[in-house]
Amino acid sequence: MLYLVGLGLGDAKDITVKGLEVVRRCHRVYLEAYTSVLTVGKEALEEFYGKELLLADRETVEQEADSILKDADVCDVAFLVVGDPFGATTHCDLVLRAVQLGIPYQVIHNASIMNAVGCCGLQLYNFGETVSVVFWTDTWKPESFFDKITKNRQNGMHTLCLLDIKVKEQSLENLMRGRKIYEPPRYMSVNQAAEQLLDIIQNRRLQGEEPGTIIIAMLLFAASQFSFSDESLNSTAFLFILAACWSAAEDGFGRV
Repeated sequence: MLYLVGLGLGDAKDITVKGLEVVRRCHRVYLEAYTSVLTVGKEALEEFYGKELLLADRETVEQEADSILKDADVCDVAFLVVGDPFGATTHCDLVLRAVQLGIPYQVIHNASIMNAVGCCGLQLYNFGETVSVVFWTDTWKPESFFDKITKNRQNGMHTLCLLDIKVKEQSLENLMRGRKIYEPPRYMSVNQAAEQLLDIIQNRRLQGEEPGTIIIAMLLFAASQFSFSDESLNSTAFLFILAACWSAAEDGFGRV
């Protein structure tokens, strides 16, 4: 049996009772380690679960999924995911592979940012399409997430923005040369995401577009950034966003 187990959003104790029972009886336990992170490391999870965890990075999950599913038809294998197991399309692919191989599976759900964002006071029913804000490079600066934020606003909907994570990623040069050299981990901050939004705003203004929904869109973006251990992060994020918008206006972007 393949078990996909959600770990929740906080620390080792956020796993469900059912999930913990599964982890402790499985023959192998993998910890997915690239779509999200907990507030504690692998060692803390191993100590609490009483089980050795095998780290599964992007390469393992997307290119070597067969190694995770190996012998899952005759023994129990667990795949641990921060939040809920179906928070990323990669995990759906793992289930499809298991079905194709005739391997039974079970999903043990847990809290996800998709519903926990309700703690900021916005009604979950009023959220539109969730967007991912990705790290820009010198040659790749997509703006599609801004268009989705704007569309949500036009439809009277809130927006949940997920900030980019880069873990065990190769540079383009190393990837092309086949060198197993990885870049240091990077986690996008609210400040970085806001700077990219401001750059898009400036570009749109130069193109003659009307940026009338900018402040609202950015406020909604800030509302998705919170910490379970210190919710004062919300206030900090809001203050930064407001200051950034005001600064942009004073610097010549125009009053928004």
